[in-house]
Amino acid sequence: MFSKSSKSPRPVSPTSATGGKHIPFSLIGNDVTISGNLAASVDLHVDGVIEGDISCAALVQGPESRITGHVTAQSARLAGLVDGSIAAGELVVESSARITGDVVYERITIEPGSRIEGRFRPKDSDAPAAELKLIANDSAG
Repeated sequence: MFSKSSKSPRPVSPTSATGGKHIPFSLIGNDVTISGNLAASVDLHVDGVIEGDISCAALVQGPESRITGHVTAQSARLAGLVDGSIAAGELVVESSARITGDVVYERITIEPGSRIEGRFRPKDSDAPAAELKLIANDSAG
């Protein structure tokens, strides 16, 4: 039924933090705080606290996370607090996001309920950032 193999054990192949082989993904858990700049050539999921600049391929930010620094990514899905500027090719700002800083983007989606304090500028534009203002309709009654 059971027998010993005369073959030597196979070497263990490296796996990523998610357990999969060759999956370019890194996770910063909610119990982790990083003080300093973070650069990754892979996708990055942040649930913890980053006090420094982030540069990565794609960023996914959890709703309870906090980033204090500049964010540069090809794509970013932000759901937590960001205190710093953002430069992204494709940017999704979820309803739980709170952003304080200027935003440079190619494509942007902003969900209702999110809060952004800063200036917006398309990435391919040489024009200075435009200030967005809320226009309230006082005549509604």
